[in-house]
Amino acid sequence: MLNKIIKRGHKKVPKSDPSDFGSGNRSSGSVSTSNVVVNHASRGTGTGAGMMNNSTQQTVMSSSAAAVPAPGTIENLPLLKDVPMAERQNLFLRKLQVCCYQFDFNDTMKFVREKEIKRQTLVELVDCIQSGAIKITETNQEEMVKKMIPLNIFRCLPPASHENTGSENVEPEEEEQYLEPSWPHLQLVYELLLRYIVSSDTDTKVAKRFIDHSFVLKLLDLFESEDPREREYLKTILHRIYGKFMVHRPFIRKAINNIFYRFIYETERHSGIGELLEILGSIINGFALPMKEEHKLFLVRALIPLHKPKPIAMYHQQLSYCIVQFVEKDYKLADTVIRGLLKYWPVTNCQKEVLFLGELEEVLEATQAAEFQRCMVPLFRQIARCLNSPHFQVAERALFLWNNEHIVGLIAQNRNVILPIIFEALEKNIRSHWNQAVHGLTVNVRKMFLEMDADLFEDCQKQYAEKAARATELEKQRELRWKRLAAAASQGG
Repeated sequence: MLNKIIKRGHKKVPKSDPSDFGSGNRSSGSVSTSNVVVNHASRGTGTGAGMMNNSTQQTVMSSSAAAVPAPGTIENLPLLKDVPMAERQNLFLRKLQVCCYQFDFNDTMKFVREKEIKRQTLVELVDCIQSGAIKITETNQEEMVKKMIPLNIFRCLPPASHENTGSENVEPEEEEQYLEPSWPHLQLVYELLLRYIVSSDTDTKVAKRFIDHSFVLKLLDLFESEDPREREYLKTILHRIYGKFMVHRPFIRKAINNIFYRFIYETERHSGIGELLEILGSIINGFALPMKEEHKLFLVRALIPLHKPKPIAMYHQQLSYCIVQFVEKDYKLADTVIRGLLKYWPVTNCQKEVLFLGELEEVLEATQAAEFQRCMVPLFRQIARCLNSPHFQVAERALFLWNNEHIVGLIAQNRNVILPIIFEALEKNIRSHWNQAVHGLTVNVRKMFLEMDADLFEDCQKQYAEKAARATELEKQRELRWKRLAAAASQGG
């Protein structure tokens, strides 16, 4: 048996899949050190963003040997403004090469001089791009965007907090916030990329050769970073890419879709959902009318199902904004959105229910009468259940809907249908709800309906009284049957 194990250990290692070489794909969790690849088994497969071609693999592998320089090997180069114009392009390239070196920021005492040289070099490069002091050649642009920037930002993210501890049940919002130790350099690299993208000197036709689909996917993978500072930069950069490179727009929307699908149906864990939704909020705002079918499908298949995951509180504000944007763009989508909310309405999570009621109010505010009539019956059945919720915040938030003039107007137009649905819930609250604030708000709503239509109110009251009498009679008959059964049982014994 021992010989078999030894032989197995000497087997030839198969060629690694291209996706093994870390490109910021946190899902794959690959760590490459020379020719050793370590995978975090707890990570799932990513969106395909980890794929690299052979030349990129070679670049990563060849650079890994020079990732940490020997002390004193990084020279302090002169400033770009201090050399003749003819030498600046070559000096710019040398500065990019200096910025390719990687350092361990967990040890603050190591490579202090080298780290400061790299930081100062990055600051100078950012200023150079921002000021437009020199027009960078295509070769140098390629060196910067295809080599230096990827070497610094496309990296293997550390395992999430719950993966380190093994406690899968920890709520994402309760996890400790992780801050990237190398942020002093990383921030400047992100700033450099941002300035390059927004610069008026950057030719889109040239830049799109470097900022391609693979580059965009790797950026999207980095949204899983737990550092909020990094996600904020990524959000701004991706939004600028979407605005500047029209050719990438459908691809970016589809890639974000795929991230959402995986989050909803597989992991329910992702740090950057809120930031991605912020980008989409701006994108939706720019949709042309009439709205494309592709965008409507995105609403139905991705945005509405995002109400399903448990950690919705982490991104609900951005999600709600996107949903309302759709309804404001095309009022006919209100029925679809409201029915979608009802489909994913929480049953036992009261805090989530309060969020849903807040979003519902915003959607109803943008809803017109015809769409409201299509969904008002199932909608007010759910609202009636919320009115009777023992959790006072849910009942209170439902009653606050009557503070909105537009919603009250819609209710008044359709009171013949709505009041019979919720009348019983209102009466139950007045008679037995434990919370005084809920009791007071219910009295106000009841009074509002009475002033709207006294005759309808009296009819509903009469029907409620008849239903209560029938229920009392049925209860008496039930008790009588039980007594008869008990008597028959005692006689038979």
